[in-house]
Amino acid sequence: MPAMLCRFRLAALAVALGPCLGPAAAIAGPVEIVSATARADGDGFWTFTVTLRHDDTGWSHYADGWAVIAPDGRVLGVRELLHPHVREQPFTRSLSRVEIPPTIDEVFIRARTNKEGWSETTYRLGLRPPSRRPSISQPER
Repeated sequence: MPAMLCRFRLAALAVALGPCLGPAAAIAGPVEIVSATARADGDGFWTFTVTLRHDDTGWSHYADGWAVIAPDGRVLGVRELLHPHVREQPFTRSLSRVEIPPTIDEVFIRARTNKEGWSETTYRLGLRPPSRRPSISQPER
């Protein structure tokens, strides 16, 4: 009986530690931007709320940030994600006090992982004047 219990504990340990051991990290797909909204806060500042989905496997492979990018490619703001979200998928985070020039009526959101870097897929987000409701857009493909 003790040998069987020992094998059970080793199997449970292997399952629990699997994501930390390396090969499992290779199965995580690209980070996906599920949704994004923008709210004008006044004086040219905006708050962006972005929902990401990624098969975070732990510290070795996780979604670690997203950026708000102007149509000309300038980075207007970056939201750093400081830890994996293994058990919280998808997850939503916001970034406030992003200054958007009045001439810009749309931005692009780009996500990043600590393993692959910046995703090639962007999410186009139209910006509405402050007097209107928050903007909601769709991913670009």
